[in-house]
Amino acid sequence: MVSLPINFKKALILIGAFLYGSCISSAQTPGLGTWNVITGRFNYNKQWHAFVELQLRSQQTYDDFNYHEVKGGIGYMITPSLSALVGTGRYVTYQVNDNFKTPFLVSENRLWQQIIWNQQFKGLRVEHRLRAEQRFTSNGYRNRFRYRLSAILPINTPTITTKTLFLNVSNEFHFNNEQVFYEQNRFYIGSGYNISPLISLQMGWIYRADYFSQNRAQYKNFWQTSLQFTLSKNKSSTSRNIGSVD
Repeated sequence: MVSLPINFKKALILIGAFLYGSCISSAQTPGLGTWNVITGRFNYNKQWHAFVELQLRSQQTYDDFNYHEVKGGIGYMITPSLSALVGTGRYVTYQVNDNFKTPFLVSENRLWQQIIWNQQFKGLRVEHRLRAEQRFTSNGYRNRFRYRLSAILPINTPTITTKTLFLNVSNEFHFNNEQVFYEQNRFYIGSGYNISPLISLQMGWIYRADYFSQNRAQYKNFWQTSLQFTLSKNKSSTSRNIGSVD
């Protein structure tokens, strides 16, 4: 077990309190939804990588599936702590309780650009992610801007490596330039394990808040399960970079 200095523990507690406190609310929709993710990443070399991801979400525990997405992109490591990525995807939302049986509510094709900056404080990694999205939906074009703050802490090893158990806490803020400026918040807390150099598993809880016009809001709890596969062209390629799941 890794022993943490007292001031280091205080910093971690403060980060967790900030992330959690920003999204507490008493109003919730009933039932625990599921948020299922499979991600494949290919490291071409130390700078370049590509990824593809599939997601499937439900409004109840593995029932009332109403959302799926497929996306991919290409990333570049500018420095060891700074990376850039461009991506695209297809996103479809259905009625909330029909398991894809009825025509969809909204379909969307999306482009996005993002920057990730990592800070290392001994074992703790703090990740800042900025993303700009161009959303071509069946209801018209929209822009969205996202900022996510994550804290990732290995438990049984000094750093993230094979056989590492780690904690992951994040909070993400979604903004747009029309109508409701602050439209969504996602808080996540969970843990993960690097099963092998190729496979990593994460599981945790997401609390999502959606904000609408006329002071309306909707809150939902999800159980998220994520499986990540990482392949590399050679041993000198970029190593696994565990982070919060989309």
